Amino acid sequence: MKRRHFLKGATSVGALALGASAGLLPARARAQASTQTLITNVRVFDGKSDALTEATSVLIEGNKIKSIAPNLDAPADAARIDGGGRVLMPGLTDLHTHLVWNVGPAALLGGRPDYLAALALQEAEATLMRGYTSIRDTGGGIQGVAQAIDEGHFPGPRIQSSHAAITMTAGHGDFRNRNVMVRAFGGPTETELQRMGFVFHADGVPEMLSASRENMRQGANFLKVFVGGAVSGIYDPLDIAEYSPEEIAAAAGEAKRWNTYLAVHTYTDFATKTALEQGAMSIEHGNLMSEATMELLVQKGAWLSTQTGVFLTPLPDGFSDAQRARAKQAADGLDQMMTLAKQYGAKIALGSDMVGSPEVKIQQTSEFTARTNWFSKLEILKQTTSQNGALWAMSGPRNPYGDTPIGVIEPDAYADLLIMEGNPLEDTSVLTRPETNLSVIMKDGQIYKNTL
Repeated sequence: MKRRHFLKGATSVGALALGASAGLLPARARAQASTQTLITNVRVFDGKSDALTEATSVLIEGNKIKSIAPNLDAPADAARIDGGGRVLMPGLTDLHTHLVWNVGPAALLGGRPDYLAALALQEAEATLMRGYTSIRDTGGGIQGVAQAIDEGHFPGPRIQSSHAAITMTAGHGDFRNRNVMVRAFGGPTETELQRMGFVFHADGVPEMLSASRENMRQGANFLKVFVGGAVSGIYDPLDIAEYSPEEIAAAAGEAKRWNTYLAVHTYTDFATKTALEQGAMSIEHGNLMSEATMELLVQKGAWLSTQTGVFLTPLPDGFSDAQRARAKQAADGLDQMMTLAKQYGAKIALGSDMVGSPEVKIQQTSEFTARTNWFSKLEILKQTTSQNGALWAMSGPRNPYGDTPIGVIEPDAYADLLIMEGNPLEDTSVLTRPETNLSVIMKDGQIYKNTL
């Protein structure tokens, strides 16, 4: 696996030694005598096909899939797993997460970076054990945690990250007390969230360029900008458009010059349309977009990064009545957006956006049942595997894991796979009970769970 470089400004790694799990050794300490693993007697969903294969075999060499065929053989010292006719599929992916946000808003604002890093490592392991082998973090200083996982010190998924989300004054990421003035009027040069890599405050094109470039300096794999009102914001009602077209275009242009892309947080039709016109290539949420804007998204070849469970479950403790009302407004737009997306053949990615506590994040897997209101079971499985893998690849040379595919079972893809009880093509709810239904969890050719 291609390794990310450690970069200044990521979440503190001073607490990494606090997060080790007694039940899971670091990946490199579990290296097997042979570099090959042979899995036999499994029915494969490869992430792209419309049906399972007949009973077949999958040969893994190192951290990649080598071949898939009936009756494969392997060296005598290769590890062997008999799937017993169970279903094998790619590891799950979630392309809208916030791995560091595991406490309430107040605790997050005043949290010690090393404490938040320790909780993030704990949540990374829990995420992997729910079957997620790759995630995209859309706002948060997570590079140090990702490095520790990549180096095999702790279990967890692969992580792509935007580093800090970019916010305007009074925008979604502005959580300053009203008594704290902005820099232009004598306020501090940094806020708590800025110091921890959660957000960068930027007003005007020059500051947008500086924030974008600083994110790339810190090792971001893509850029994330808040261009519309929010559910969890303090000063920004859901209906407002954040950032001017010129400011959004500056971020999109900078992302393009770095050979990656711009993702934007937005709900309303006007903000979404403006972002698409200025070059955004991943719409995060987009719940209130119109038919004309959905058509524009498809014409631009942009992605619609959707979440359902976060809107269909109660907000965690610590959110205000106004924030809860905005959450309902966003949830009410889901049906039209999903219906239009399917009608126009939009490129749909799957994310969860669960935040606030480990108890809330357990509901990450609710995506697999909540989406059945609009999509078939097969469509949902493709969203969390090959379709997410296609958006993952859009970071191009900024992808810290190179151009090896994820979300598919095919030769030369990363050996990320699950073997399970039950058939998710018939019942996606089997994925909501990972403790009992996931018999094998493999990431990067390493086995993290095997109950067979």
